[in-house]
Parts: sequence; C-alpha cells; structure tokens
Amino acid sequence: MAYNHYILVCSGTACESNKGIQLFTELNAEAEKHGVSAQVQIVKTGCFGFCERGPIVKVLPEDSFYVDVTPDDAKDIIAEHIVKGREVQRLLYQDDHAKVANVVEDIEFYQKQFRVVLRNCGVIDPESIDEYIAREGYSGMEKVLFEWTQEQTIEQVKNSGLRGRGGAGFPTWLKWDLTRKAQSDVKYIICNADEGDPGAYMDRSTIEGDPHSVIEGMITAGKAVGANEGFVYIRAEYPLAIERLKIALEKAKEYGLLGKNILNSGFDFDIEIRLGAGAFVCGEETALIKSVEGNRGMPIPKPPFPASKGLWGKPTVINNVETFANIPVITAKGGAWLAKIGTEKSKGTKVFALTGKVRHSGLIEVPMGTTLREIVFEIGGGIKDGKQFKGVQTGGPSGGILTEKSLDLEIDFDTLTANGSMMGSGGMIVMDEDDCVVDVSRFYMEFCVEESCGKCSPCRIGTTQILKLLEKIADGKGAMEDLDKLEVLSNAITKASLCMLGCTAANPVMSTINNFREEYLEHIRDKKCRSGKCKNLLSFTIDAPKCIGCGACAKKCPANCILVEDAAKYPDKKKPPYIIVQDDCLKCGECVTACKFNAVLKG
Repeated sequence: MAYNHYILVCSGTACESNKGIQLFTELNAEAEKHGVSAQVQIVKTGCFGFCERGPIVKVLPEDSFYVDVTPDDAKDIIAEHIVKGREVQRLLYQDDHAKVANVVEDIEFYQKQFRVVLRNCGVIDPESIDEYIAREGYSGMEKVLFEWTQEQTIEQVKNSGLRGRGGAGFPTWLKWDLTRKAQSDVKYIICNADEGDPGAYMDRSTIEGDPHSVIEGMITAGKAVGANEGFVYIRAEYPLAIERLKIALEKAKEYGLLGKNILNSGFDFDIEIRLGAGAFVCGEETALIKSVEGNRGMPIPKPPFPASKGLWGKPTVINNVETFANIPVITAKGGAWLAKIGTEKSKGTKVFALTGKVRHSGLIEVPMGTTLREIVFEIGGGIKDGKQFKGVQTGGPSGGILTEKSLDLEIDFDTLTANGSMMGSGGMIVMDEDDCVVDVSRFYMEFCVEESCGKCSPCRIGTTQILKLLEKIADGKGAMEDLDKLEVLSNAITKASLCMLGCTAANPVMSTINNFREEYLEHIRDKKCRSGKCKNLLSFTIDAPKCIGCGACAKKCPANCILVEDAAKYPDKKKPPYIIVQDDCLKCGECVTACKFNAVLKG
C-alpha cells in the first residue's frame, strides 16, 4: 500500500523514556481524528543517533527533521504538515546561527558521519522483517548459502579488512578461519552483547534498531565455520533490545531464514538468547563462555583460545554486535567495498557513544581515520557552555584520556593504542575544565574494583590498592612517593592479570599521570583541586565587601555553620557580612547556589 507521507518516530531507549511511546500514540490518534490514517504511515524506528535533541520525528518525502518533539506537538505535525502540507517551523532543527535545517544533510551532527552498521537505524521498523529485506536484508546470506564455499565467504571478510569491534581489533576472518579448521563435530557462534562500559550504548542501540543485521551476520558466520547453533549473550537490563531481538528471531524462523534447512539449502542454524546479570567481566570472552554454560562468569587462562576450545569445550566464534552487523554489508556488496573506507590497517567505520561535556551528544558512526577534533568540535558541536576542552576518554575503564595535543590524531585501533588509550567497544566521554583527572581515575578504578571477579590476585588486590592511593590523594593526604607507587602497581597488574579487565584497568591512571602530572602534584603538594571536584580539598569563604548581609546562604546551610560577623568590625555596612566556620562546613555548595551576589567563593 502506498502512502502520501511516512512519519518515522525514534523509538530507541532514550526517546522512548522521554515520552516517545506517548508521542507515537498521539500521532496515530491525531491521524485518525483528521481522517488521514489511510494517507500516512506512522512507524517506530530505531535510534536516529541525535539523542541530545530527542524525541525525534522525521517526515517523508519532505525529509523534515523535527527535534525535541513532545506528545503535544503531534497535533501540529498532523494538522499542519500532513493535512495542510506546511512544515512545523518551530520543530525543525536550527543551528547556532538560527539557520533552519530543511533536510538531514544540513545538520552538522550528521555531515561527517557515514552509516554502515547503523544503516537501518532510524530508517526501518526494527520489528518488520519485510522492511529489512527491502533494504538488501538477507541478500548476502543467499550468496553464502548457495554460491560461496566456506573459504570464499571467509575470503570476502578478509578482503574487507574487518577487525573485531569489541575492543581488541583482532582480524575477524582469522578468528573465523581458525574455527573453521578446528576438528569437531559441534561448533558454536556467540554474539557478545554484554555492553558494560559506562556511557556506552552502541550495541544496545544496534539491536534495538536493526536486530536482523546481527542475526544475518551470525548465520553467515555459522555457515562459514560449520556451526549450527548460536547464542546472543545480552544483559537483562536491556529489555527493549531483548524484546526486539525475540521478535526478529521469531520472524526469521517464520520466513524460513533461521532453524532447520534454511531456504532449503540443507544448512541448519538456530539462535538462542542468554541473559547476563550485568557483570562487566563477562565482556571477556572466556568469562562470557562460562556464564553461557551456566557457571559463574570468570575468565580462564589462554591458550587454548575459544576458536579451538570454547563453549562446552567446542570450537567457538565470539564477535560483538557491531562486528556481526558489518557482515551483511560485506556479503551483499563484497569485501572490497568496505575496504575502501577507513585507514590502511583499520578498515570500515566505527560506532561511538559520544557523551560527556560535548554540546551534541549521541550515537555516531564515522569512517576509521576521522580525527578527534572532527568528532568533538564538528559532529559534537564543541564543549558545552563555552568551557575549555580538557580531554576525551576512549575505551571506557580500559582506555585512557587523550588531551588537546591528540585532537588531530586519526582514530583507528593502532593509533589510539600508541597514544596511551584504546578503541574499546566505542565509548567516548568528553571532559572540560571542570573535570578533575584524579577524580576521573578514582571513578574508573572504583568501577574496576567493583567489577573484578576476584579470581586473580594482581587484579583483585592491585586495583584495590590503586583505588586506596587515589582516594588518599583526592582527600589531600597524598605524598610524593604515592605517584611512584601508582606507577609500580599499574605496571604490575597490567603484566600479571589473568584477563583484560585487570590488564587494562590501570590505563586511565597512567594516561592521566602522564598527561596531567601537574594536577596530581597540586593535589599532593598544594592540597588543591583546581576543578573543585575533590570534596576534602574544597573550601568555601565569604567575600566580606560583596556580602550584603541578607543571610540567604545561612538559611540554606544544612550544617548551620554560616554565622553573622561582628558588626563592630564593619561600621560602614548596613548589615554585617557572614562568615563560614570551616571546621563545621560540609562542603555541599548550597551557599554558592543561594547567594545572588557572587559573594561566596569556592576554592
């Protein structure tokens, strides 16, 4: 059935949690009310990526891009745009110069992006297999089933240059080929959807917006290596992704694309979902395998590697969501197509969750080789509130902080590693002048201590000792020798830990010490935190000349430590100023908020 208009409503987790479901319902109700239901199709799609400005609605064929849409706006979208043919100007995206973007290509957030993995997110209904098929879905799998040998399929993946997007960057074709050559009557495919980095939501959004791409990728891998069963290991706290994945699996089976004798090819492949409990260590492949088996998720020494001895002792391919989502494009277009994108050693694109102090946060996909400057200052629109850029944390708890001197680095696996960070799964957190590197390091180390499985001593004990030293420095009790201790401990756990959680846990600490050593020295030597984040190093004082004696600060003080000064000391003032009793101060900052005259100083 042909429609005059198509209304695409973002239904990713971020937009749905911001009344996106209600918006979808209201649009349908208004279309019914105005008698245009037969003329317009209203579709829930996956994430558009521009999360900062959601909920987002896109109207076709005009390509009108509406941002910050509320359920109340449904009336105008239907009555004005659909019925009268007039765009709702107030909802269209405007840049900093009040220029209205009439089409998506005019929005700077999208101009440097190139969508491969996210090609269908924000375009199709993720619960419709027909819409996926209409966009070349499962066409590559047909070649794999009927035209190519296992070796030819793997050769296409090799030609693409695709490296694993889970963080390590291991060549995907090689992992598949090792599993193909392994002698076994049973083999397995596992999709790692256990996305645990703080601020990361790339894999979750991919499954929410395009689950069939992951399913097709897994079936292709199964045929290439001789596996007949697959598992998607996904954390239980992703209910929307799980729901859409279940629907996609049911539809794929209904269409004969999954299960016994797929498309009468003689090849059997089925997929089950395994729910994880949110343990960060289960992102490590051997710990993940143990969890799928029903055991406690703890890593085991390697070798043997999963390619030869994995799930239940059988050869196993483990790739993450983003890796599998690339496969249908490779099989449909050919490996050489993807190889044209990116850098010499890092082909294709990379999806990042751009968050933190950047003006336009969201889910982005850029070609490998894009610079940090392009991502932060062009796609991301620069730093919020005119603050100074301080650094970018890439790779989550396993990565490091890159500073201003690294802004023009071309992002790829090897460049990030060479500069003290790593690609990781794709988290990218931007920091400004108000962030304290000691506090940031403490946060990530606290996370690693909490998430450590405790199996090996270097990680279990080493991360705890590093955390204690960071807390000591943040409390203003640090000594110069503590920096040497941090470096010694960091080197020890990096070399001796069993898995990559421990081996990379010290990266944020070492990168901040190397790039911001003076800031550590200020905490230790001067007992000062320039960003004001380390509470025990804070002090609040009242500037007597500016204080008008209104008492607003004293009324807000929960500790009752703000008292009136002796009036005799200030004979020229109508009311005496106030003073803060330092020993009783909770350093909560309520006095700063309460004062309208900037008389309370934070230092």
